[in-house]
Amino acid sequence: MAKKQLAVFSCSECGGQSPKWLGRCPECNAWNSYGEEQIAPLIVSSGTEPVAIGALDIDNAPRTSTDIAALDRVLGGGLVAGAVTLVGGEPGIGKSTLLLQAAEKLARDGVVLYVSGEESPRQIAIRARRLGATNNNIRLFAETSVERIVAVTESLKPVAVIIDSIQTVHTITNASTPGSVGQVRDSAGRLMTAAKRLSIPFFLIGHITKEGTIAGPKALEHIVDTVLYFEGEKFQNYRVVRACKNRFGPANEVAIFEMHDSGLEEVANPSAALISQRSTAAGSAIVAAVEGTRPLLIEVQALVSATHFPSPRRMAIGMDANRVSLLLAVLEKKNGGNFLASDVYANLAGGLQIDEPAIDLGVIAALISSQRNLPIAHDVVVFGEVGLLGEIRSVSQADLRAREAAALGFRRIIIPQSNAAEIRADVEVLGVRRVDEFAALLFG
Repeated sequence: MAKKQLAVFSCSECGGQSPKWLGRCPECNAWNSYGEEQIAPLIVSSGTEPVAIGALDIDNAPRTSTDIAALDRVLGGGLVAGAVTLVGGEPGIGKSTLLLQAAEKLARDGVVLYVSGEESPRQIAIRARRLGATNNNIRLFAETSVERIVAVTESLKPVAVIIDSIQTVHTITNASTPGSVGQVRDSAGRLMTAAKRLSIPFFLIGHITKEGTIAGPKALEHIVDTVLYFEGEKFQNYRVVRACKNRFGPANEVAIFEMHDSGLEEVANPSAALISQRSTAAGSAIVAAVEGTRPLLIEVQALVSATHFPSPRRMAIGMDANRVSLLLAVLEKKNGGNFLASDVYANLAGGLQIDEPAIDLGVIAALISSQRNLPIAHDVVVFGEVGLLGEIRSVSQADLRAREAAALGFRRIIIPQSNAAEIRADVEVLGVRRVDEFAALLFG
């Protein structure tokens, strides 16, 4: 009698496992996220031997350019042989569009294998023709078997492989259905092994959950070398590609694209584009942020309006809502403002998501401006972190931020006093130490 194969229950949100089905995951508190998967037999394989690190010739292994400057920058300078890149984002945000455009550029140097488990070759060709990606070196392959994909890759020896998407492929070593936690993990592992063995870069397109994270186990992001997230609203033209993890370059590097009928086009001067429609009304402030290695000037908007309800609303878009609540508490304590009877809305114009503390001073400037109904001078840029005690703390790369402001015609910057000595840019520097001092300087 054949021995029954054992099963385990895995959480689709965090990848946690349990020998029995649980209604609620004890690790991430997700409800009804557990699904059954079969435990695959252990596969022992290698064939490789230990090698001395000094014996490896890395000088003759240059990066491959995608010929899309913004994408190369986010990847850390181009594609590394054998690297596995996971690209995640909402449906329709532009993941397949960007990779088809990259495939067209890469196909000039050899075959690019585009594997789709969701669309037929004819459907992909219709979109590719609109994007101008018609190079015959782009080989479309409708397949979901990992083993078959690896076999074709070994045969074609392409310069790059694109898998659209990792949630649709499956491996015979796992009896679970495609898209399950175990299947996604094992399929990505097999593809990663093939990429390293063949020294071919792989792109894996990943679906995301309603929380905005890539679907599947968290181990998926640990398996790959680089994780890129598409950000932005589908109904706006701008798209932001952010590197959340990169073994071969800086994390949090960003590239900003604009969506056109013919595909994605890099925004050459993102700061100018983001503030091109800035408002001169009260409640608007320009803040200098740094994403990865590039400075960005962004408009922070705030609306403070009286409410007749006992619990005023607090809403933030593009920034941490809890951080905005903290800054409101600091203003009430240190600046004498009263926001308890007002609804407060804060927004980063352009659909960006920024989480660095240097935008604190911009948020406070916009809040005070809206509350007092006093516009901020048009030639002022601010940045700095605000502490719980009302102190304004220094931030990194202050001169880089100031130079970006000067390049776009801003003449004054209000920054932490501790950063003032670092500035070499041709701007007037106004250093402040505390929130009340900042408010007096801004509207004094």
